[in-house]
Amino acid sequence: MTTLDWKRSSFCGGGGNNCVEVAVTEEDDDVAIRNSTRPEQVIRTSRTAFTALVAQLRASATS
Repeated sequence: MTTLDWKRSSFCGGGGNNCVEVAVTEEDDDVAIRNSTRPEQVIRTSRTAFTALVAQLRASATS
C-alpha cells in the first residue's frame, strides 16, 4: 500500500491516541480505515460502503 494521507476523527480527544483514522486510496479510490493505536491493521472498503456506514452511524446518533 502506498503512503496514505490519514485524517483523524473530529471526535478524537485532544492529545488522545485512540482515534479512528481514514484515508482515500489513490490506486482504486477505496477508503482505508484504522485505529491509531494499531496503525498496521488497516481495513479497506469501497467509498459507497463507507458512505452508507457513516450515514447509518449519524442516523443512529440522532435517534
